[in-house]
Amino acid sequence: MFVVGDRVVYPMYGAGEIEDIETKEIDGEEKDYYVINIPNGSLKIRISVTKAPSLGLRYVNDIDFIEKSMRDVSLTPVEMHDNWNQRYKTNMEKMKTGKLTEVATVVRNLLVRENEKGLSGAEKKMLNNARQIVISEIVYAQDNMEKDAAEKFMSEALFSK
Repeated sequence: MFVVGDRVVYPMYGAGEIEDIETKEIDGEEKDYYVINIPNGSLKIRISVTKAPSLGLRYVNDIDFIEKSMRDVSLTPVEMHDNWNQRYKTNMEKMKTGKLTEVATVVRNLLVRENEKGLSGAEKKMLNNARQIVISEIVYAQDNMEKDAAEKFMSEALFSK
């Protein structure tokens, strides 16, 4: 169980901090909810404590794990469908896992695709979202590192060989 002050990642939204645990009565039953402040998009999200594990809520990884994961991604071959619809579906499945390596793979693959052939509007939006999710985790892992520094860290780690 998470506690107030824990830094967590919520799939599809990014990293944030648990700022409260609220108890609400719904249909005569009391349920606890994590209140998560996610700076990316200025969001406050409430997640049922009992559903948090199945929704993929997890702790922010430490910076060494993040760097290793992104270097691992940089060493794997770029594999993408030629059909943008298939590519989008595959990338969306990776994003929904909330796993750092999967989201970082989406960032790397879409950046490569953008440089080679360009991206559709939907893929540009997905790239921006995936990039922000990874950056938000780096920011929290490094005690509120500046966003620009986190983006540079991500790019260097993803494209180092």
